[in-house]
Amino acid sequence: MRLRLWILIGVIILLIAGAAIVDWPSGPSIFGRDKLRLGLDLQGGSHLVYVTDLSKIDDKDKNNAVSSVIEVIRRRIDALGVTEPLIQQTKIGGEDAVIVELPGVSDIEQAKGLVGKTAQLEFYEQGEDPNSLIPGFKPTGLNGSHLTRAEVNFGGTNSATTSGGPEISITFTSDGAKLFKDITTRNVSKPVAIVLDGEIISAPTVQSVIEDGKAVITGKFTVQEAKDLAIQLNAGALPVPINLAEERTVGATLGTESIRQSLMAGIIGALLVALFMIVYYRYLGLVASIALIIYSIIALAIFKLVPVTMTLAGVAGFILSIGMAVDANILIFERTKEEQRLDKDEYTSIEEGFSRAWPSIRDSNVSTLITCIILFWFGTGLVRGFALTLGIGVLVSMFSAITVTKTILELLTMTKIGKKIVHVR
Repeated sequence: MRLRLWILIGVIILLIAGAAIVDWPSGPSIFGRDKLRLGLDLQGGSHLVYVTDLSKIDDKDKNNAVSSVIEVIRRRIDALGVTEPLIQQTKIGGEDAVIVELPGVSDIEQAKGLVGKTAQLEFYEQGEDPNSLIPGFKPTGLNGSHLTRAEVNFGGTNSATTSGGPEISITFTSDGAKLFKDITTRNVSKPVAIVLDGEIISAPTVQSVIEDGKAVITGKFTVQEAKDLAIQLNAGALPVPINLAEERTVGATLGTESIRQSLMAGIIGALLVALFMIVYYRYLGLVASIALIIYSIIALAIFKLVPVTMTLAGVAGFILSIGMAVDANILIFERTKEEQRLDKDEYTSIEEGFSRAWPSIRDSNVSTLITCIILFWFGTGLVRGFALTLGIGVLVSMFSAITVTKTILELLTMTKIGKKIVHVR
């Protein structure tokens, strides 16, 4: 039994050490994450609202069209690397709209250009077509739907350009490659226009037949413009037009000073809880306080690794889970006191106390977890953040109460001094 307890203590110490390394602000980057993610209300960002133009869409297809818009926007933002964006459907004046919130993105012009641009890519060849948008050119039928991949490189590697500036290399699907081969076959020594959103961005002269289904888009791009264009092409074009109805740059609603004050309030509250536990349960309360510190270290590490984006609602979920962790210890200690009043020895009292308290702890925590799952599954934005932090907190609190607290108390019963410590009658 002693060996088992020492092994558990060793595992707990290693777990605490690993969690502390993850939590340390200036510690190493773990899985590419070196700090806790903050939501729009804690760090600010961009808030955009787009109204969808569904005038040319049948009523039965309107919901699917809006869902497709949200999916395309999400793919673009995911490629941009924005943490935990909020993208959801809403109504404005009876019209379908999409809300986009981007935490940490202060350049609202970049956000608007990436989210709202249609990025309709088409290839035109010389010829007369009265319906053509480009005078002197006619559409070839080759467009962005035939792309499999677009990526940024620098001039001179895949084209005749030698400027060294950014360009976008594109790869076509098998059908697109056949179309492109036919286009280049009949246009050798002639220009083929690459058109983006109805505007010619380059019109290179075909030097030879291209059979490998690869092409290069060149133009006077900045590096950022080339990256954004590649993201838009990879994500696909928006299925319906969208119009910007509202835009604003959101400052952190709590602010640095308010966050500091909230942190201080949380620390004071935790200290008062620890003081109550120590006064009422003496040394057992001290053990519970240590377990609570361990709980906080592990939970914060998990929040960082998942990663969880901390919003004000997420902080509330974390604080609530701390209260549940304290509740579990109170149940255990009260059961332990009852067993000691029956003149049972310290080790047996602890074992029986944990055994009898476990059904109540299990049932209350499982019911909370079920609620968290429902909120996370059906909720959006801040509601999901609250559900996620509360759910993780509840799971960690069960571990800290049942494993950490119990292991420490059982280890104490191995010595005479430890038996006095855990004696609470």
